[in-house]
Amino acid sequence: MKRIALGAALGLAVTALVAVAQERPASPRGTASTEIGGKYNNAAEPVYVGGKWIEITYGRPIKRGRDLWGAGPDYGQMVNAGAPVWRAGADVSTRLKTDVPLVINNKPVPRGEYSLFIDLKPGSWTFIVSSWAAQTNFDPSNRNALWGSFNYTPAKDVVRAPMALSSLPYSVDELTWSFVDMSNAGGKIAIMWDKQMASVPFKVGN
Repeated sequence: MKRIALGAALGLAVTALVAVAQERPASPRGTASTEIGGKYNNAAEPVYVGGKWIEITYGRPIKRGRDLWGAGPDYGQMVNAGAPVWRAGADVSTRLKTDVPLVINNKPVPRGEYSLFIDLKPGSWTFIVSSWAAQTNFDPSNRNALWGSFNYTPAKDVVRAPMALSSLPYSVDELTWSFVDMSNAGGKIAIMWDKQMASVPFKVGN
């Protein structure tokens, strides 16, 4: 009887684990962060103090064997999924939160929160910082905030900037935003997926 009870318990545990695995989102949430403008103090265990954060939050889709970009008139259509621009992530809109003013493409981006999009063209990607608010749950009746990039319009664009495109020597399986070449003066915001990397430089404003 004890063996039967133990077997039943193990069976229930396996069933529960399978259920949890099935509930796992297909595109897990991700965060890319950097902290600038501070310095390490002279304590025995140094602590970085006075820094300001810049953060990108987004959904991280996995390639799963797909042809991501397409070609010709179909270029970008798969990732756009019927939207006018790419959400550059999955599910909710990709969001930028900055505690410092930024300058992108010689235009100011004040401290605050924004949505990020990318306009995809063959050999030409455009980085978009937008003041569109983001829905946390899909609501088609909400016209004041976006789910992903559906119903996006350029009316709330804060800045558009060309992105530098390069090919990676390897394939990135899960979409990844990152901050690269950073200093207290600025750096680059980069996105990588499959063998494609696109980046845009920014400076810290006054």
